[in-house]
Amino acid sequence: MRRARPVPPVPGPPRIPAGGPPRHRRLRRWAALLTALAALVGTTSFAGPVTAADIPPPCALRRTDAHHSLGLDTWNDAYVRPERALDAVMLFLAFPDSEPLTTPAQLAADHFPATGEFFERASYGRFELRVHPARRWTEMPAPSRSYGIARDWDAEDRAAYVRDALAVTDGQVDFARYDVVYFVADPDAPGVDSDATKVVNFREPVRVDGTDLRRIVTVFERYPADRNVLAHETGHVFDLPDLYHRPEDGKGDWDTHVGDWDLMGSQFGLAPEPFGWHKWKLGWLEPEHVDCVGAPGTSRHTLHPLGRAPAGDHAAAARLAVVRTGAREAVVAEVREPVGNDAGLCTSGVLVYRVRSDTASAGGPVEVLDAHPATAACPDTSVHPPLADAPLGAGESLAVRTGGGTVRVTAVGRAPDGAWTVRITRS
Repeated sequence: MRRARPVPPVPGPPRIPAGGPPRHRRLRRWAALLTALAALVGTTSFAGPVTAADIPPPCALRRTDAHHSLGLDTWNDAYVRPERALDAVMLFLAFPDSEPLTTPAQLAADHFPATGEFFERASYGRFELRVHPARRWTEMPAPSRSYGIARDWDAEDRAAYVRDALAVTDGQVDFARYDVVYFVADPDAPGVDSDATKVVNFREPVRVDGTDLRRIVTVFERYPADRNVLAHETGHVFDLPDLYHRPEDGKGDWDTHVGDWDLMGSQFGLAPEPFGWHKWKLGWLEPEHVDCVGAPGTSRHTLHPLGRAPAGDHAAAARLAVVRTGAREAVVAEVREPVGNDAGLCTSGVLVYRVRSDTASAGGPVEVLDAHPATAACPDTSVHPPLADAPLGAGESLAVRTGGGTVRVTAVGRAPDGAWTVRITRS
């Protein structure tokens, strides 16, 4: 789920054939699934089968049953892994109580190619997201207000929405062709709540067109949409967690865990580049790009900026230094500079954060550790100024207390090529 809001032509030809069974026949067929979908649709995913990976480095945490666990020893095969080109279908839903004021082409261009370009940069060119948008609106059978669309959506209303969306689009698209499904609602329909955008997960896959659908991205964004919001939601399709903190009353500060760092915290952040830990999980960084810190003592590491692709003489250069501090916890250091997706970065340097593999999505699986807790930065642009100046500058240190002792990270200095020397002392 995306966090709460604060108070070009689409590439590639569409692959959506025309025709299909008459609408009333499709609706009768899908109506039989209403009870099943009400039981199947949930806001969380459930652990599926896993694929054993190669022997992971000693600092890779084990995956747990936590929703979107950040363990790296295995991959949850219930999720698609973005290590290849993936195809996404984008379908546009209108309602009988509202005439759309935008066109499908306008809404598609609001998200693409920007979303695809974000992932191309984040993955260092390893992953391509190819979108195939419908050319026309498809009308839902019920008024927009009848679905009760809201951030905290009633399960039965949500199930009815998903059932109807699948029913009215089934004759227009072969779902077996696509890895990702986006249902985009008319942003001007009176019952559409722009804070309701989320990934809907099925407890058990729904069989459609000979393929298993495990999750659907339901988009209720206003036009124009928030920057990076679709990239955030797509991250959930790849098993990435929400990193924000949701206040109990929904009115407090949502960004206390990670601030601007990583779009899974805030789609508005100045530094939306995924954490290096996320890139390692998704396969965009290899074990050779990770320096594991083992026994107590002092070690030195040369870390290259996370936003620069490993290439040339630096193809195998480290991007992360990781200290495993427990069975389910690690301290990570990486270099963040204003390159790539972080071009709008507020401050740069060596960013230190804690990862917990047993903490569920939105529960704080990542915590950015503030090297300057007494100060803040960029109050006019940052989503959380107290963490905007979190990175270490040259000569600065940060001590992290752990269950087994203390980890001290020191940013020794920066080389002309952008690489930083980092000293880590474990005691």
